[in-house]
Amino acid sequence: MLQAALAGLLSGGAYALLAVCLVLLYRMTGTLNFALGAMGVFGTFVMFSLHEGGRPLGLAVGLGLLTSVGIGGLLGWAMARWFAEAPLQVRSSVTIAYLIALLTLGFWIFGTNPKPVPHLVGFGGVELLGLRIPFATLVTLGLAGLLALGVALFLQRTRAGIWLRALAERPTAAELLGVPVQVLTVGVWAFAGGVSALAVMLIAPNRSPEFGVLSLLVLPAMAGALVGLFRSFPLALVGGLGIGLIEGVASSLPIAPYRQALWFLVMLAALLWSQRKEVWDAAR
Repeated sequence: MLQAALAGLLSGGAYALLAVCLVLLYRMTGTLNFALGAMGVFGTFVMFSLHEGGRPLGLAVGLGLLTSVGIGGLLGWAMARWFAEAPLQVRSSVTIAYLIALLTLGFWIFGTNPKPVPHLVGFGGVELLGLRIPFATLVTLGLAGLLALGVALFLQRTRAGIWLRALAERPTAAELLGVPVQVLTVGVWAFAGGVSALAVMLIAPNRSPEFGVLSLLVLPAMAGALVGLFRSFPLALVGGLGIGLIEGVASSLPIAPYRQALWFLVMLAALLWSQRKEVWDAAR
């Protein structure tokens, strides 16, 4: 069971990367981005197609990442241009439209047949206390930890981070004070697109390589982000990793066929925990 739990950390690391990006977008732009997974999947399928066509893997990965960065920047520009002052519900609904548009475009361009999936970090691993940890798991965990720490430090200790915090709290006032609101919004969305593509590229060899299936990775990532109530980067990291561990343990149990839907239980538990004060107050 321990080995199964470790195997789930690869998925957990990818969920954590996406969850941190969801928290970043929510805190900085006030948007719950349902299209985050599809943004990354689009670049991933560009990478698949280029590699299948004989391009070197490094070039294919670079162009795939740039594709997702470009898509993220374009969607962020549209959000900043037309929905900057819209309420949370409207902005989040717009991302559902983004998701549908990306799914439609992805199916049209790449088709519905599975693609050959290259392994970015090979098949090797390390032995620790009798357990084998694949390189892909170590890389994904390392990237997730660095992202959560790096984003937190960036927001606290840099001028751009201060601008982003101002943008999150008072976008109109920040713009009046000379903060480049549109540039920062586009930058955050572009960054999230690149990170989501990297997360999907790392987890794709362990999942069905279908555009729609991979795009829905945003759902367990949202459950992970909800553990931190879309505010805490460390808790989003822990939530994503925890969901991966739960999936890994479940793979050795009779509920294995349903393990990739267990994120729903994590989301339900997080919602109940967040509402505990209101329930206790009502009980008194």
